[in-house]
Amino acid sequence: MEILEKLRIRPLEWVEDDPEGPRLRWLDTRLLPWEEVYRETRDYRRVAEAIKAMEIRGAPAIGVAAAYGLALAAFYSGAREPGALWRVLQEAEKLLASTRPTAYNLFWALRRVMNRARASLEKGEDVDGIIRTVIDEAKKIHIEDIRTNMELGRIGAKLIDDGDTILTHCNAGALATAGYGTAEGIMRAAVEEGKRIRVIATETRPLLQGARLTVWELMKEGIEVRLITDNMVGYVMYRGLVDKVIVGADRITADGYVANKIGTYMIAALAYRHRIPFYVAAPSSTFDLSIEGDNIPIEERDPDEVRTVLGKVLITVKDVEVYNPAFDITPPELVTAIVTEKGIITPPYRENIARVLRGG
Repeated sequence: MEILEKLRIRPLEWVEDDPEGPRLRWLDTRLLPWEEVYRETRDYRRVAEAIKAMEIRGAPAIGVAAAYGLALAAFYSGAREPGALWRVLQEAEKLLASTRPTAYNLFWALRRVMNRARASLEKGEDVDGIIRTVIDEAKKIHIEDIRTNMELGRIGAKLIDDGDTILTHCNAGALATAGYGTAEGIMRAAVEEGKRIRVIATETRPLLQGARLTVWELMKEGIEVRLITDNMVGYVMYRGLVDKVIVGADRITADGYVANKIGTYMIAALAYRHRIPFYVAAPSSTFDLSIEGDNIPIEERDPDEVRTVLGKVLITVKDVEVYNPAFDITPPELVTAIVTEKGIITPPYRENIARVLRGG
C-alpha cells in the first residue's frame, strides 16, 4: 500500500502486523480539532458503532470502514465451514447497513464485498480462502478510494482558476474519505498545480464539521481558509466574495438529485441566484442509479445535536421539539456540474450520468 505513504492524513488504517490478528484503526473525527485520538478494534460491531456515532464519517470513508467491518467479521468468525462463515457475514452486513441510511457508498461497499464472498463460496473455496477474499476486497476498496479521489481532484482542478475563492460546506476532504478528499481533493489538486486559491468554509451546524474538520484539514495543508457561520452565505455571495462553490455528496440519483449535508440546498439556491457555479464532487460509488428524483432516504439524528453545541452547552429550552435531518436534497437544475473520477458530468443529467459512468 505504497500510496498510503503519500497521505498526510490517514483517517483509516488496516493493521496486520500483529500476532493477535488484524485490526481496524481510525481517527475519531468527533474530537478534532482539539485532540487527535485514534481508536482500534477487532470487532465489526464496534465498527458499526463508530459509523453510527460519527467517529467515522463522510460517505466514502463509511464505505471503506464498512468493508473492513466485514473483513473483521470474517477473520474473527470462528467458522469452520463456509456456510457458517456466510451466515456470520450476512449478520455483519445487516448490522453495518443499518448505521447510516443516506450515504450510498456504505451499501455499495457492502454489496461489493458480499458479492466477492458469494463468488468464492460458489467456487467451493474453503473458509480460509473466503476470508482472504473478503480481506483483499476491503483493501482494494480502500486503495481504490484514494486513487479515485486523486483522479477526481485532477479532473476537477480544471474548473479552478488561479486566484479563485471557493466556498465549501461540511467536510468532503481527507477525513471524509480514505485520505485524499472529493471537494477538498479538487482544491488540493489545484494547489498542487500551482494555482493560488482561497477557501471559505461554513461552520456546518449542528455538528460543526466545517469549523472543526475542514478548517483543520486546510490549515494542515497550508491552504488559505476563512470560516463563516452558515447564515452568512448569502451575504458573502452578495458582496462578490465567492467565485465557485464545491461540495461533496452522500448520494446522487440517476437524474442528478444530490443528497448532501443539511444546508447544501440553501447554498445551491443562493449560488444560482448570484450566478455562481455550483459543483458537486463525488466518486462513481456515490451514484445510486436505481432511483430518480428526490426519493432518497434522509437520516434524522438525535434532537440534542440541535439543542446543544456538540452535546456540551445547552442553547435552548431543554425540552423544545426539534427537527434534525442530517441531509437535504439539491435538485439538478441548481447543479452546474458533477465531478467524478470518470469525467465532468453536465446537464442533461439523466442522459449524461449514465453515459459518463459507463465510460462513453
